[in-house]
Amino acid sequence: MKTRITEIFKIKYPIIQGGLAYLAYAELAAAVSNAGALGQITAMSLESPEALRNEILKVRNLTNKPFGVNFAIGQYNRPFEQMVEVAIEEKVEVISVTGGNPKGVLEMVKGHPIKTLVLVAAKRQAQKAEELGADAVIVVGHEGGGHLGRSDTGTIVLTPKVVDSVSIPVVASGGIVDGRGLMAGLALGAEGIEMGTRFIATKECVHAHPVYKQAILDADENATVVIKRSLGAPARAIKNSWTDKILELEEKEVGYEGLKEYISGRANRNYIYDGKADLGFGWVGQGALGIQDLPTVQELIDRMMIEAEEVKNKWSM
Repeated sequence: MKTRITEIFKIKYPIIQGGLAYLAYAELAAAVSNAGALGQITAMSLESPEALRNEILKVRNLTNKPFGVNFAIGQYNRPFEQMVEVAIEEKVEVISVTGGNPKGVLEMVKGHPIKTLVLVAAKRQAQKAEELGADAVIVVGHEGGGHLGRSDTGTIVLTPKVVDSVSIPVVASGGIVDGRGLMAGLALGAEGIEMGTRFIATKECVHAHPVYKQAILDADENATVVIKRSLGAPARAIKNSWTDKILELEEKEVGYEGLKEYISGRANRNYIYDGKADLGFGWVGQGALGIQDLPTVQELIDRMMIEAEEVKNKWSM
């Protein structure tokens, strides 16, 4: 399964693991890369540049395959420059940028042998990323978990629109959890897919609490909600009493000051690390509806390739 994505990022399969704040660390990233896809570690969830350096070295002890470092630059109130410098010094193969204007990161990387990915949620954002020199863009539809675009446009509509607007390869994201989703993304013109929620529900996502993983397994059509719309930063999470309170406060138009305690990184970690569903929240995409087990990453990727082949065979009938 060769596409420009597999060629640019030197991976066997056109599958990319999402940045996953507070969860995408060495164990998961290495497992994804070892399985033939592109694993990533999350930079801005780490407390310091040296912590990032140590995490990069830890990944390299677990795999000799390419992996990426994700910079969610719009979600943390601290500078990213020193963290990017570490990634450059350590000669990581791939840097991805999510949650903000990628210009600063892309300018720092320019001239270095590092491939770049930018997450977008609109055609104009993709065009701008291409102008800034990104090697590829990931387009996330409204089905995705975590932070989304401000419109409610779904992956199946947004992906071909972005594909037609840029010359660089496009990766589809949002609601994709299996081999059928992979083939759907390719049919829409994308040259790969990104998955977030599906990789949380694996054995190697060791930082995710069992309560969080079970909520993914139990998800139905109404299991997720979009919070933070009132702040202009919509994001999809698993529905629970905490998100109900957030939505209640948003209806009262309390603004950031009234919401900050409820949408903080601490509230996020309360749930995803400690399983305290009444004291926090966890990001989950609508694709959770299609997740019924907790395989190893290798088992997941192998199964996806079988499913993709089955779809391909049906198409050739």
